[in-house]
Amino acid sequence: MEVEKMDENEWKYHGEGNQSLVVAHCQRCVVLRFLKSLPNQNKTPEEILHHLQNIVDFGKHVMKQFFGENYVHHGEVIQLPLDFIRQLCLKIQPERPECRCDKDMDTLSGYAMCLPNLTRLQTLRFEEHRPILCIEIKPKCGFLPFSSHVSQEIKHKVCRYCMHQHLKVANGKWKRPSKYCPLDLFSGNKQRMHFALKSLLQEAQNNLKIFKNGELIYGCKDDQDCVSDSNELARHLKPFFFPSNGLVSGPHCTRTIVKELIHVITMALLSSTDTCRAGDMKTVPISQGRSYCEASAFNKELVRNGKHKLESSGLPRDCLLYKTLQAQMLDMLDIEGLYPLYSRVEQYLEEFPEERSTLQIDGPYNEAFYEKLLDLSLEDDGTVAFALTKVQQYRIAMTAKDCSIMIALSPCLQDECSEQRPMVLTSKSRFTFSVSVLDLDLKPYESIPHQYKLDGEIVNYYLKNVQAKEDPAMSNIFNENEDCTLVLHKV
Repeated sequence: MEVEKMDENEWKYHGEGNQSLVVAHCQRCVVLRFLKSLPNQNKTPEEILHHLQNIVDFGKHVMKQFFGENYVHHGEVIQLPLDFIRQLCLKIQPERPECRCDKDMDTLSGYAMCLPNLTRLQTLRFEEHRPILCIEIKPKCGFLPFSSHVSQEIKHKVCRYCMHQHLKVANGKWKRPSKYCPLDLFSGNKQRMHFALKSLLQEAQNNLKIFKNGELIYGCKDDQDCVSDSNELARHLKPFFFPSNGLVSGPHCTRTIVKELIHVITMALLSSTDTCRAGDMKTVPISQGRSYCEASAFNKELVRNGKHKLESSGLPRDCLLYKTLQAQMLDMLDIEGLYPLYSRVEQYLEEFPEERSTLQIDGPYNEAFYEKLLDLSLEDDGTVAFALTKVQQYRIAMTAKDCSIMIALSPCLQDECSEQRPMVLTSKSRFTFSVSVLDLDLKPYESIPHQYKLDGEIVNYYLKNVQAKEDPAMSNIFNENEDCTLVLHKV
């Protein structure tokens, strides 16, 4: 990218999270990512450069090992003219969601990350004019905790996502709970996966977005600002799935198109487009916990119909979902087992603050950092080294629980199809596709106490307000004291 000749009019607002803001180039398949900060909390240019370089190194040396070469695009740090950044900031300000404007885009350091635009990305070089559909899914945590440190039995039965939905609705973040359950998506069972994707399409929240040629056509820009009309979506998708236009319009047409979309997403998620076996990670056995969630609407439907529970079919070992789940399962102790180890590290750092850099808590994220993550032993020898390894593994797991999977699809004509390109077929069309993973910033070490507190809030709210209503006999057991922990023993 020619940094000297930058024109802010060639870039448009793409989206933002809590930490950074992204703009996309109108023609080329690249985005720029800028850090954000609260007003009057500006970091020095050196600090910004260090932070961005850490993000790049973490993707390159750590997450690539877990996910494989083809799935991770770590980008690079570049320096831009300050005048360009200031003009760009003014240009995009009106498009930013109000609730995100408490933080400002960094316009002082001149540094940004340059990354491929994954809503437009193609496997191999492909004609730019070809229409591209991109589905972004934030799958969340795909397993139930199997740790013996878990104090509430409900956590072994109902997944974190399903429990958290009720608290989010109570707090006004969402209007109604979603029927999506991550365990259904990660099951590898096509029926359950289809149900999970259908639920995401019905209630996208911030777990699903669909882009057409880089423009958001379905999903939430932010908490309240949602585009989610399924007939409108079908109108956008019809040329992709039924190019000859031979299908009647109306609800039947919408249902058929949505069904085709779900089929394509499922096939892409189960495919392997990366030959590299992720690192030398000894895998965490997936069978350690049960593979279904009692709160899943799919599971409840089965029980209602008197059927036995559908076990998972298991995921192909080379697909991105499997690799994501493996990284998530580095959370082997659950936050309840991890928190005392975090406190051990904290205590050590209070005594020896200068050790923080030796322990690599804030990087550098290099080969040595990755090597330490490979120790999966759970025998606590009381050392700071053991505690730190578990804390770092937990941070990786948290990162994998919050990543996004991008599936880019482009229609492919009969005569273009070749062996080199991954391909997925539907009843009337064929697509070449690429799968990538996004949002792989390492979760902050400092967020662990917050995670511990939130975990307690989610579980307590669920036990009192959801389970107690489903099981009236339970309701009088829980008193109003938040801190009361009830451990049920089998008699």
